[in-house]
This record gives sequence, C-alpha cells and structure tokens, in this order.
Amino acid sequence: MEHLINPRVTDIQISGIRKISNLVSQYNDAVTLTIGQPDFPTPEHILRAGERAIAEHRTTYTPNPGLPELRQAASQFVEKKYGLRYGGTDEIIVTAGASQALDITLRTILTEGSEVILPGPIYPGYEPLVKLCGGVPVYADTRRTGFKLTAELLEPLLTVRTRAVLLCYPSNPTGRVLAEDELKGIADLLVSRNVFVISDEIYSELIYDGEHRSIAALPGMRDKTIVINGLSKSHSMTGWRIGFTLAPAYLTQHMVKVHQYNVTCASSISQYAAIEALTAGIDDALPMKAEYIKRRDFVYERLTSMGFELDKPEGAFYLFPSIERFGLSSMEFTLKLLETEKVAVVPGDAFSEYGEGFIRISYAYSVDNLEKAMERLERFVGRL
Repeated sequence: MEHLINPRVTDIQISGIRKISNLVSQYNDAVTLTIGQPDFPTPEHILRAGERAIAEHRTTYTPNPGLPELRQAASQFVEKKYGLRYGGTDEIIVTAGASQALDITLRTILTEGSEVILPGPIYPGYEPLVKLCGGVPVYADTRRTGFKLTAELLEPLLTVRTRAVLLCYPSNPTGRVLAEDELKGIADLLVSRNVFVISDEIYSELIYDGEHRSIAALPGMRDKTIVINGLSKSHSMTGWRIGFTLAPAYLTQHMVKVHQYNVTCASSISQYAAIEALTAGIDDALPMKAEYIKRRDFVYERLTSMGFELDKPEGAFYLFPSIERFGLSSMEFTLKLLETEKVAVVPGDAFSEYGEGFIRISYAYSVDNLEKAMERLERFVGRL
C-alpha cells in the first residue's frame, strides 16, 4: 500500500539536524552542539501561570485564532518592541509554534507552481512546506554576500510565478542580521510588485548588535508581509508550542480558516502561560541574551584562533564556520569529528546545497560544554 502515499510526502527527507542528533545517542560522553534549543529553563513565573491554568480547569477549546487577551498582549508586545501595529482581534493568530504559523501561511498563499525565493543556506524546515503546497523553492546563493539576501541577489530571481520571498533574520544557521538599509533595498524592490514577504522573526529578541527591525515596518510593506514569531527562543518555551502570525486582516481572515481545520486552536494551557510571558515577562530574554553574547564571543574567538573563517553572528545562537580548507565534505567532517572526538555539530549541507563547505555550531549550551567541545575540536583539526 505504500505506493499510494502522497509522493510529495515520500520525497521529503528527515532533517539533517535530526539525523546527526539521533546519531549522538550511540556515543558515550558525546558533547552535542546541534539543536537550536535554549538551555535555560522556562522562567518560573511562566510555569506558575501554566499551573494556574490547569488548577483553574482552563483546559477547553479557545477561540480558533487564540485567546483574545493573548492576541492583545501579542499586539502590544510587537508594537512596544518593534514598532509593528497589528490588531489583536483580526490580524493575529496564535499557532502551535512558529512552524505551524509557517504552514498555514504557505497553504493560504501558494498555488500549484508558485515560486518562493529562499536565501540559502537556510533552515531546512521551509522547503518541505513549500513543496507540500505544490510550490517551487527558488534559492538565492548568499555565500558571497555574507549570508545576507540583498536586492541585487533577489531581483534576477523574480518571475511572474514568484508568489513570496522568505526572510529569516536573525538567520538560522548563520546568525546574520539584515541592517535597515539592506531591508530597505529589498522593500524598494518589492513594494510595487504583487509578491508577498514572509518574515520569520522567531529570533527577534536575540539580536546582539543593535535592535531588531522588521521589513513590515517599512513604508508600503505591511499589507504584503506576514510576520512569523513565537515564544520558543525568546522565552525558552520550545515545548509549549506557541507561535504567532501577524498579517493584514484581508490575509488573516483566510489564514484562520486553514488554522481552524489544521489544529482548531493552540493549547489553552500554553496560551495562558503565553499571556504571562508577553506581559510580566516582556524582558525575560534579556538575561538569556547577555549570556548568549558571552558564549558567542568565547566560541568565535576559539574558532578564529584555530584558523576557521567565519562571519561573527549578530543574532540567534549559531556560528557557521567554513571547513573548506580541510578538504572534507561537511558530512565527512561532521562524522569524523563525532567518531574521533565525540563532538556533534550539524553539516552545512543540511541547510541546502549552499551550506556545503560549512558546519553549524549551536552555542545554546553551557559554557562547560562549549569549552569541552572547543578543546576536542582543536585537537581534531590539529590532526587534519
């Protein structure tokens, strides 16, 4: 019966991130720098809010787009933090994580053959969602522009079939951030075109040099932009599965239909905890960010002292050093490092073909683990 399965599903591959993570369990005393998950616990006051929701039996369905008070809290949060203005009643949907937010967005705007431009290297979760919708991923090679999508890279890729451009900054896997003039260049190119922008801003609270700027805040861009965000990275709430779409009402009214038949609503308990996160916990990311900066600087300095070439990331919690000088593919380098020194990183080709020749290192781990991993990595490259 397997031949009856949707070929769009059978063609999808398991994420390269997960492949390596699954291998780690076979090695005792392995140090893993693979998963993009904060190592901080969810703040205590958010846990208490979740517990109160359970104790008060707030365990029923919520309105499909989410609790009104949560959508209002999200509206106030993004306005205060990023100058974005979205109505809590008709322009915000609470989703089961940012991944589901992306899914309902793409299902709403894509038709068969629609093209979506992706800056490569890029998080591997986007391409399968595009393909499941019958869309066509089109990659922009950002390796020569410091892993930043520019208007100059983007313009020749635009066709009559282009339905959307996906921005994901701060970037997974590179940690790069688009400066305001770079965002403006893209906005100037797209403002008069019938092309949507999907702006995945899940790492918006983890920008280390300057402040987060959304393309949706630029003139003429709000009505064609869908902003994706959530609490997984900012509040260390990965398992709570709370994300958001922020989009103009004409889009949101259709996206909520897809959401309704997809998951009905996000977890009620998680939604009540999310209200606490966005109100009393509006600055919960600050102490985590301070620690990430220390970790970034430590790992960056260690890598450069070993001779690795890499751009210093301005956000998220990843570094993406080149390994080309070692003459190994990214997968060969990753497997040898794991086998000989028991350090797990992610091969760059997990992030599209444009990530070949690089590895991704997550520094969302304790300093002790980072120190141990850097010692082992230095020993490894010393033998190559």
